Amino acid sequence: MDISTLFGVKDKVVLVTGGAKGIGRMISEGFVQNGAKVYISSRDAKACEQACKELNALGKGSAHSIPADFYKEEDCKKMAEELGKREKKLHILINNSGSNWGEPYDTYPNSAWTRVLTLNLHRVFTITQLLTPLLENAATKSDPSRIINIGSIDGIRVPAFETFAYSASKAGLHHLSRVLANHLGRRNITSNTLACGPFESKMMAATLKKFKDVIESEAPLGRIGSPQDVAGACLFLGSRAGAYVNGATITLDGGTVINAKL
Repeated sequence: MDISTLFGVKDKVVLVTGGAKGIGRMISEGFVQNGAKVYISSRDAKACEQACKELNALGKGSAHSIPADFYKEEDCKKMAEELGKREKKLHILINNSGSNWGEPYDTYPNSAWTRVLTLNLHRVFTITQLLTPLLENAATKSDPSRIINIGSIDGIRVPAFETFAYSASKAGLHHLSRVLANHLGRRNITSNTLACGPFESKMMAATLKKFKDVIESEAPLGRIGSPQDVAGACLFLGSRAGAYVNGATITLDGGTVINAKL
């Protein structure tokens, strides 16, 4: 029960959607630095290639690009087909790709709901369904394949900002993850969610620029998340140490959600 065996992910095959930037990039780097073979997929092909180039320079594991626009169902299918040509097994699927839309209630458009719910919720199911055969090929009773869904504390609390579709999509994702945990657990595939608080990312950049001090003051730990925080949580869930965790929603927010305010 040494650390390298208990928490190791060496030679595991991992797919990270949206793995070229932000939280996805943090996760991708964590797996590559610990010897995994990581596939990065997002619609920004140049960003995928650049991320892979930088990650491969770190050594230990490797990074590979399969660009895809997940708003398009056909691209999801092509990505799954391409991965199936390259790999017979997928040990870990990390559903990280997401979008947001902030606008006042009175003008919040229907198009925002379609856009955000499609990527943040519908495509998580689409991609997971398409890749289930590869996950099944890697799964064993003692070391199941893993699905790790990147949710948000805004799917648990009521957010301060007017991001109606985003918070609803993440709440839906948390429950979808539990439904998948029940259904796919019978196939030796676990499904868990990280409800993330604030991390440095393109999505959070404007908010952190204006409100970082306030956000940090609301967290009992007094800071925003670091790359090590989210990568470490994923490495735990993806390793033998996390093999018996199924259907969980883990808040990764420094305690922000449980901080009482008068």
